[in-house]
Amino acid sequence: MHVRTANAPVSYGIYSPDTAPLAADELLAAFRTAGYAGTDSGPLGYLGEGGALARRLAAHGLRLAGGWADLRYGGDRDDFAADLRTLDRTLDTFASVPVDDEVFAPRPTLACPAHPRRFAAPGTPVDPALGLTDAEWEPFAADVQAAADRCRERGLEPVFHPHLGTVVETPEETRRLLSRTDVSLCLDTGHWWLAGGDPAEAVAEWGPRIRQVHLKDADRRALARVRSAGGDLRRVVAEGGFRALGEGEIDLAAVVAALRRTGYAGWLVVEQDAPPTGQDLDRIAAHQSANRRLLQEEGL
Repeated sequence: MHVRTANAPVSYGIYSPDTAPLAADELLAAFRTAGYAGTDSGPLGYLGEGGALARRLAAHGLRLAGGWADLRYGGDRDDFAADLRTLDRTLDTFASVPVDDEVFAPRPTLACPAHPRRFAAPGTPVDPALGLTDAEWEPFAADVQAAADRCRERGLEPVFHPHLGTVVETPEETRRLLSRTDVSLCLDTGHWWLAGGDPAEAVAEWGPRIRQVHLKDADRRALARVRSAGGDLRRVVAEGGFRALGEGEIDLAAVVAALRRTGYAGWLVVEQDAPPTGQDLDRIAAHQSANRRLLQEEGL
């Protein structure tokens, strides 16, 4: 297994450049101090773009692991065209940073925007009536394929990220998408677990098609408590649905062993989704350092 570890702005609750609790340089310094080799981009523009981004990363001795791009697939053509323009800006940003090893080139992380009713009741049990119909799957998948092709035209390998609160949330929905496209998979262990899947089994099933891994721990009991109280995905995040590595229910050792068996090569992006407000920044920093130490104990 040939890997490097990164962290992500989401660990500090950074979802928008305008509401970030840390300046970009403070965040990157924290990641480097904790022992990470790279970072996810976070919201577009937060770390800078073009030469400014490349210089900022170099100043902190970090590489870019990838970053998020959600698009409105399968629907209004004007909406999708607008989202493709935003994707182009993301690809421009990723193409602006130097890459010392193509295995660790930044991955455009394709995903869906939030589905309002699924966001309001995320994770297991999932109401299949809130998913795509048979007729909707084909145009949806065709647009995902078009976005993936656009990334590859720029020399970047995209990955698709199944995510709570969207129409590609569960293992079965992921299978339906992957069977209709050739896009690679971003396995987010926490989202996969809370959507009813086992991440070690996902590694065994998808093997070489997994080209990015987001390492999270998660707690289905917290999810169940929030759902029973009528809470949405924001409440799941705020009330501990995603945990520090080793503090939730996921068997991290089994996931790592499965990745080793498949010969995974690429970034391991540690994430611990935090709420956008009310964070204890010292506690977050301590967790991210502990997460890195745990991975070192696993030989990563």
